[in-house]
Amino acid sequence: MAQRAFEELVAEGAAEPVAGWDFSWLDGRASEARPSWGYQRSLGGRLGEAAAVLDLQTGGGEVLGGALDRAVRTPPVLAATEGWPPNAAKATGLLGPRGVVVVRTPEEPPLPFADGAFDLVTSRHPATVHWEEIARVLRPGGGTYFAQHVGPASGFELIEFFLGPLPREVRRARHPEDEAAGARAAGLEVVDLRTERLRLEFRDVGAVVYLLRKVIWWVPDFSVERYEGRLRDLHDLIEATGPFVAHSSRTLVEARRP
Repeated sequence: MAQRAFEELVAEGAAEPVAGWDFSWLDGRASEARPSWGYQRSLGGRLGEAAAVLDLQTGGGEVLGGALDRAVRTPPVLAATEGWPPNAAKATGLLGPRGVVVVRTPEEPPLPFADGAFDLVTSRHPATVHWEEIARVLRPGGGTYFAQHVGPASGFELIEFFLGPLPREVRRARHPEDEAAGARAAGLEVVDLRTERLRLEFRDVGAVVYLLRKVIWWVPDFSVERYEGRLRDLHDLIEATGPFVAHSSRTLVEARRP
């Protein structure tokens, strides 16, 4: 019976579409505590005060769309970038009717925008952060980058369950001190920098399969076939001891161009 349950759970996680950044399929199967600062809510307030906004690596547009729902007004100029074609298509469908121009472009520089074009640049969980490009497209004299980044060693309890112990330099990647140094090196003034570590719970192995298919940089070579043994181990562990607990880390970054 446990064998059958394992196969059913894995099949569910493997079959669910993973385009976009909507994680609602995980409701009841996995949970993650949220940072105290409420990024989407805070972003909504800032959008209402901005004239020209760029959202980098927007995913399926869900976060920007939710922030626009909270904004008291829509900025006259709204653009978003996304590099993965399925996400770009989803974002265009969601954000296009809201007046957002979605540009499918690689995550590597340069950004296809003029110098000083935006007074607000935003991003939630960018895979890469190119500070010099962010500084270039911000308006001089107060243009602001407001973002929530993934912090160091996020989800590593789960990642190392599959990959084994990772070296110290990998665990330190995305450290807030390094983020701040990168921003300052690009000529930006860091005005806010906060990091929180948050509890993650996985209640069944199907949730893990779904997440690792969606967040592909956690276990880069992940497939059900390649990691079937460890997935079975994880399933047995959850059955015996309850939810698998890991911790995410999140960093709030606000930086301005003088």
